[in-house]
Amino acid sequence: MTSSQLIVRELDLQPYEPTWHKMQQFTNERDETDADEIWSLQHEPVFTQGQAGKAEHLLGTGDIPVVQVDRGGQVTYHGPGQAIIYLLLNLKRKKMGVRELVTIMEDAIVDTLAEYQVNAYAKPDAPGVYVDNSKIASLGLRVRRGCSFHGLALNLSMDLEPFLRINPCGYAGMAMTQLGMLVDDLDQVDATQRLLTNLISKLGYSEVTRLNTLD
Repeated sequence: MTSSQLIVRELDLQPYEPTWHKMQQFTNERDETDADEIWSLQHEPVFTQGQAGKAEHLLGTGDIPVVQVDRGGQVTYHGPGQAIIYLLLNLKRKKMGVRELVTIMEDAIVDTLAEYQVNAYAKPDAPGVYVDNSKIASLGLRVRRGCSFHGLALNLSMDLEPFLRINPCGYAGMAMTQLGMLVDDLDQVDATQRLLTNLISKLGYSEVTRLNTLD
C-alpha cells in the first residue's frame, strides 16, 4: 500500500455515534497495508463535545443529544445541510504532522469558497474558517497510533438555530454563517464535491477509489 492510494466513501445522512465508533474501530485495527480513507457525509442533529469541552458552553441544548467525543476542541453542532468530511489518514506513512493537515483542511475550504467568489480565511488563534468574522467551517482531529480521524464540518444550507444553544467552539456569541446564505441556489452536492477535489489534490493522492458504503 502506498501513500498515493485513497478510498473515498460518499455516504448520505448518518447517525453520529455509530459513525464515530466505526472511525475508532477502523483506526484501531488498521495497519500499514490499509489505504487511507476519507468519509463524506451529513449527520442527523447532534452536539459533540470535544476532550477539552466545558459544560458552561452548553447553554440549553433542548431535544438535541450531546455526545462527549475524543477529538480536540470544544462543543459544536452537526446537522443536515452541513458537509462532514472525516480524514482517516496514516500521517506517519505520509510523513505529515497535525499542523500541516490542519492547514491543508483550512486551505481546501478557503479555495472551495473562492470558487463561489466568497472570501474566506483561517485564524491562527481559532481553528476553522471564517467569512466576515462569522464562522463557516469547524475543524477537530484526533491522532492515534500515528493516524488521524474526525475532520471538518462546512456549513452549506442548514438550520443555524442550534448554534445559538451553545458557545460554538467555546466562544460566547460566535456568529455562524453558511454558504447558502452567500450564494444563490447553492447545490450542496456540487459544493461537497468541490471540497473533496481540493482536499484530495492538496493531500497528494493520485489513486482514488470511490465507494458509497461503510461495509
